[in-house]
Amino acid sequence: MADSRVADGVLSRLPGAAGPSGSGADPAAGSGPGDGLFGRATPWERLRDGLRAYRLIVAMWIRSTMAYRASFLMTALGNFAVTGFDFVTILLMFSHVDALGGYSLPEIAFLYGTSTAAFGVADLVMGSMDRLGARVRDGTLDTLLVRPVPVLVQVAADRFALRRAGRLLQGLMVLGYALAALDIDWTVLRVVLLPVMVISGAVIFSAVFVAGAGFQFWAQDASQVQNSFTYGGTTLLQYPPTIFAKDLVRGVTFVVPLAFVNWLPALYVLGREDPLGLPSWVAFLSPVVALGCCVLAGWAWRSGLRAYRSTGS
Repeated sequence: MADSRVADGVLSRLPGAAGPSGSGADPAAGSGPGDGLFGRATPWERLRDGLRAYRLIVAMWIRSTMAYRASFLMTALGNFAVTGFDFVTILLMFSHVDALGGYSLPEIAFLYGTSTAAFGVADLVMGSMDRLGARVRDGTLDTLLVRPVPVLVQVAADRFALRRAGRLLQGLMVLGYALAALDIDWTVLRVVLLPVMVISGAVIFSAVFVAGAGFQFWAQDASQVQNSFTYGGTTLLQYPPTIFAKDLVRGVTFVVPLAFVNWLPALYVLGREDPLGLPSWVAFLSPVVALGCCVLAGWAWRSGLRAYRSTGS
């Protein structure tokens, strides 16, 4: 309850919010539940105000976290260490072999770093989405519907965990090692593709978080299904596609397009051939795929939100 009151106070600073409960806005004014005061705004204004609301809620949770700095430091270091065990496992493998699926340690470190960095950004920004099922079950989602802020913004920013930055930092460190160890023939396209790969990958993972949350409106207890595509997906992408069956590679390319997070762009950067024989220009489709994933995730989210029925309690 205390968290709810603090959140109401923060959101009351938004334009058009008359009070802690958002009584200055009509929750049904938008094109869906929870759109609140953004209902009559243009799409760009809705985006701007939604981002502002996200920033305010995140800032509230960061201030709360930094009130206990020693605790934050220990949890952040713990998160950094725990996620680092994944790469330690890879190092242990290479203490017995010289290559894995035809890839050297620096090449796999490149795959690991790009996958972990992309997922680290998405997990930091959207990682709270997997709590939606619990909110649907216990009825606390209803409190978000009456606030003058899109529900998606509130759920994504809820209990923002700055400690998750440890995963992002660890991924960037491994990526830095890979770039230093690899002898890559850098061209303009390869240089541009590297940041595009990480950013597009973060957007794709974020879309999977949102789509999974939309599914939880019906399933209510499907966070583990969502995690199999997010946390499981980033683990899959840390290893080369050559060690997996081609049917699996086709599935994460054409069905759930996680291969566009790093596999396809990384193969181009590393000068490797695609195991499915796809043309090299496919490596540059990550931004297009990310946009398509956002559209589908938005549809899944709004469909789930419209189908939501309160617990009645």
